[in-house]
Amino acid sequence: MLRSRRVWWLLAALTALVLALAACAPANVQQVGSPPAAEEEAPGEEAMPAQEEAPGEEAAPAEEAAMEEAETIKIGALAPLSAPGSVTGGEAMKAAFEIALEEINEAGGVLGKPVELILVDTAGQPEQGVAAMEKLINEDKVVAVVGEYHSAVGLAVKEVARQYHIPVVFAETWNDDITASMYPEVFRIAPLSSEVAAVDAKFIASLGGIEKVVIMTENTGYGIPAAESTTERLAELGIEAVTFSADLGTQDFSAIIERIKAEEPDMILVLVTGETSYNFEQQAAEAGIGPQDIPMICNQVAGDSESYWKNVPDGNLCFYRRIGLPRALYTPETQAFAEKYMARTGKADVESYAMEAYDSLKLMAQAINEAGSTDADAIIEALENIEYQGALGTITFPVNSKNPPEAAGVEPKWWHQFPKPAITMVQYQEPGQDSKDAVVVFPEEYKTGEPIIPGR
Repeated sequence: MLRSRRVWWLLAALTALVLALAACAPANVQQVGSPPAAEEEAPGEEAMPAQEEAPGEEAAPAEEAAMEEAETIKIGALAPLSAPGSVTGGEAMKAAFEIALEEINEAGGVLGKPVELILVDTAGQPEQGVAAMEKLINEDKVVAVVGEYHSAVGLAVKEVARQYHIPVVFAETWNDDITASMYPEVFRIAPLSSEVAAVDAKFIASLGGIEKVVIMTENTGYGIPAAESTTERLAELGIEAVTFSADLGTQDFSAIIERIKAEEPDMILVLVTGETSYNFEQQAAEAGIGPQDIPMICNQVAGDSESYWKNVPDGNLCFYRRIGLPRALYTPETQAFAEKYMARTGKADVESYAMEAYDSLKLMAQAINEAGSTDADAIIEALENIEYQGALGTITFPVNSKNPPEAAGVEPKWWHQFPKPAITMVQYQEPGQDSKDAVVVFPEEYKTGEPIIPGR
């Protein structure tokens, strides 16, 4: 028995030492991903058999302190890190999450504890998103979830959030119905798809001479509603729209491109996301209806200039949307994040979805701190009352349980919705141009130059 008790005290001392060293590790060792294997190899439960050998003995004070210090606040994150999802977008979000996580933990974490971010790949697929969400909630025991890029995933995931009463801040999911459902748990800092459609339509009309637009969209919960909304907005301005659709991940657009050519459009609007958009844009260019032939609004992943020019070498004069403050209006928070992001990724500029991912995590951390608890209701109340200064500007959610849509005189889509994300249209005007040098051509208050229209 004496030998057994000595072994037990030796194990306890070693465990305390390991945990104490882990607690002293710098914030940047907090990994984005599943909990490190070392934690799984030596969780607290492994020490129980030794404790059972010495009943009546209490844990050493140093061991208790080390275990308390090692506790984390777990937050889940969703992003498309594999095809057919937008891998370009997912990798950008991952880098942004990492920066946000480091800043949070360097500032003392949340509720005095380090944050552990568990990032799960959705591949842009609703079924995989649901499985990822259920894993985060039921296995990883997260207290909240942030992120995601694709609306189709967001539409499915919000149902899981509602079922388990888990607060979510969506980063880059535009579909109106995500917030229009008015779930208490669901918040969004990306723009509404219908509002983006309005900007697209106004920009197209501002160019003059556009009578017919072909919309190339994807068969998803983002693509179809976005095409329908844009068609309605264009019709209000007297512009005809014809829509073609394809599945996310489509490689060969040749048949669709021939049908588009037969329509003789004055402009092409691409509502296909991620790398699939690159496929269409380059193949259209090779067929004589690319950005240098017909005015084209490309998907926003064109903002990753290195990736864009690699995949769409004939894509000069492409217009694309940018969400977030123009460079001339960067706040100190925007500038600080942009510098860290560009240094980490080697990119020339910071994409809107990277800003959104960064803000979604920082905002959630602030809400938990202000709630003073990981209780879902407390976090939701804190989010409804939050004023967060981030990369996208000042984020609030003015339409909420205390000011519901009917009282605010707005549609349900504004529920828990960041109301003022800046939306601009920019254009590459030189082959191989860095996105930071692309010209802002719309709206008027943000313009840095005039659009160049192919053929004019």
